[in-house]
Amino acid sequence: MKVGVVLNPIAGGGWLKRHWSEVAASLKNHFGDFELRETQAEGDAERLALDLAANGFDLVIAAGGDGTASEVADGLLQASKENGRASELGLLPCGTGIDFARGLGLPKEVDATLKRIAEAKGRAVDAGRICYIDDHGALASRHFVNIASLGLSGATDRAVNADKRKGNVAAKTLFLCRTVVEFARYRFQDVTISVDDGAPVEARMALVAVANGKFFGGGMMIAPDAELTDGQFDIVILRAASKLKLIWDIRLLYGGRHRNHPAITILRGKKVVVEPLGDVERNGALVDIDGESPGRIPATFEILPGALTLRY
Repeated sequence: MKVGVVLNPIAGGGWLKRHWSEVAASLKNHFGDFELRETQAEGDAERLALDLAANGFDLVIAAGGDGTASEVADGLLQASKENGRASELGLLPCGTGIDFARGLGLPKEVDATLKRIAEAKGRAVDAGRICYIDDHGALASRHFVNIASLGLSGATDRAVNADKRKGNVAAKTLFLCRTVVEFARYRFQDVTISVDDGAPVEARMALVAVANGKFFGGGMMIAPDAELTDGQFDIVILRAASKLKLIWDIRLLYGGRHRNHPAITILRGKKVVVEPLGDVERNGALVDIDGESPGRIPATFEILPGALTLRY
């Protein structure tokens, strides 16, 4: 088996990089020889994964947070589409957000995680594709593996990624703090949401999450019933309500206890289209793609059943 590792050297405050001698020894123990590639800027993980897959690597391990995992998955999915090369994805989670790995139930210890990947068989899981408007006003698209969303989550992503405490405080603490602060200043936005062939739903919303996995935001179980292999998204809509009450009720998200909340609507479907209602500038909500916010709506989300092979 040819194994490649895509390492984000600043993930988790640089923890993996600082402990690389131990990590490399564990990789060598479980996989034998491997090839290491390090990212230097946003988008590198996608490019490096695409190159590894194109060069015949059987397994590519994303060493970093949700953003690294998402970019590596995007590169592998592109390679599969371009040349039919279906490299498998493994996760060595370390970062501000490790929500996708949390949903998989991966161990916290590096050696235990790598042992589990080495012994596992690849499983076909769903992935998502989102088309949106980037920050330069151009149409853009990319794949995602966990959750893509819009509204409060996009604003929170930008605040978390700009926070100087990132990597030095617990992810749950940082995400909760920034979520509360951003929500206090957030202006509810009006959108239309179309799911498959159903009639469009109009909503004044705080958040719309299009979920393949269960967790986002540093441990919030936003989609408790989501499954990676069911060929559908769980679409969670948080409608406008009293901000003070909603801030208090954020605690319900950590245990997935919000299903029957009066401000929550949960739908299921394979294709979701979200568009600003009325004033495009005012209601052009920011998108979140696996913990990164590269643009805004209008956006189209499509499920890709069984498109990715994951070792976990």
